[in-house]
Amino acid sequence: MISLFGRNIFPANFPSAMLPPDWPSGFWSHLIIFVVILFVFFIIMAMAFIYVERRVIARYQIRIGPNRIGPFGILQPVADTIKILIKEDIIPLNVDKLIHLLAPAVAIVPAIMIFAVIPFQNGASLVDLNIGILYIVAISSVSVVGLVMAGWSSNNKYALISVMRVIAQVVSYEIPMALAIIGVVLFAGTLSMNGIVQAQNIPYILLQPLGFLIYFLAALAEINRTPFDLLEAEGEIVAGFNIEYSGIKFALFFLAEYTEAVAISAIIATLYLGGWKGPFLPPVLWFLIKVFAVFILIIWVRSTLPRLRIDQVMGFAWKFLLPLAFINLLVTGVQIVVWPNISQWVIVGVNIVVAVASILLFSRFFRLKGDKIEA
Repeated sequence: MISLFGRNIFPANFPSAMLPPDWPSGFWSHLIIFVVILFVFFIIMAMAFIYVERRVIARYQIRIGPNRIGPFGILQPVADTIKILIKEDIIPLNVDKLIHLLAPAVAIVPAIMIFAVIPFQNGASLVDLNIGILYIVAISSVSVVGLVMAGWSSNNKYALISVMRVIAQVVSYEIPMALAIIGVVLFAGTLSMNGIVQAQNIPYILLQPLGFLIYFLAALAEINRTPFDLLEAEGEIVAGFNIEYSGIKFALFFLAEYTEAVAISAIIATLYLGGWKGPFLPPVLWFLIKVFAVFILIIWVRSTLPRLRIDQVMGFAWKFLLPLAFINLLVTGVQIVVWPNISQWVIVGVNIVVAVASILLFSRFFRLKGDKIEA
C-alpha cells in the first residue's frame, strides 16, 4: 500500500481504488493540493516530453541527441529554460502592445485548464464534471484565440498569413475530431472523463479503431504537430504567428505547444486506452505509461512524415477525415440502437473490418496527382 498524509491512496486492489471527491479532507484542501499537483505535473511532463522527443528523434535520425548537461543530457530542457528566460524581451514599435502581451497567456492557460477534468486515478482529478469531455472540447478551442491575437497584433504580414491558416485549419479539423468523440460517448453512455474510463471493459481503441485514427490525426492538426505544422512553416512564413516574439513570451508559446501535446496524449489515453486502468501497477503509473506511449506515437509520426502543403491539409480534413467520421458515427449508432446486447468482441471485429475497408475505399478517391490534390 502507498499512503500520503496518512491516507491510503493505492490500496492493494489498484483498479477499484477510488479517492473521495473531496480528498484529502475538504473542498479547499482538495482544490489547493490538486492545483499544485496539476501545475507540477504539466511543467514536469512538458520538460520530459521535450527531452524524450529530442532523444527519440535523434535515434530515428541516427544521431546522439542531447548528452552534455546532466546524465544522458537529462538537464538540457532546464538549461534551455534558463537560457530563454534571460534573453532580452523585444517588443516591436508598431504592434498592438496590449494584445501582443496578452496573447501568450491566452494560448497557454486553456491548455492548462484541460487537466482539471483528466482523471489520474479513479476519483483523482481536480473535478469530475458530468460533461467533462464537452468541457475539454470547449476549453481547448480557446487556445487558438491566443495564436490569432499574436499574429494579428504583430503587424507582420507573415504572422497574419499564419493566423489565416490557424483559423482555416482549426475550424476544419475540429469537426471530424468532435464526431470521433461522439462515438466514444455513445459506447460509454456518459460525458464524464472518469465515467468513460470506468465504462471501458475493452479499451475503446479496439471498439473504435476508426474513431481513434480520426481523433489522433485531427488532434495533431489542432496542436500544430507534423505533418500539419503549416502555421510555423519556416520556408514559407518564417516561423508564423510568433515571429515577433522573444524571451519569456516566446517561451510561453513553446510551453503551450508541449502542454497541448501532453493534454492530447492524456485525452487519448483516457478516451481510447482505458485511462488509469491496468493490472498489478498503481493506476497513476498506468496512466503515465499510456500518456508516454501516445506521445512516442506522435514523435514517430513527426520523424516519418514530411510536412503537407496547405491545400493538402485542408483537403485531407474535408475530403478524407470528415466522411470517415460520418461513417464511424453511423456504424456506431447502428450498433448501439440495433444490437445493444451483442458481445463487444463481435463489435471489435466488425469495427476493425469497417475501419480497414473505409480507409482503403477513401484512399482510392483521395490521391495526389502531379502538383494538385484531387478527390
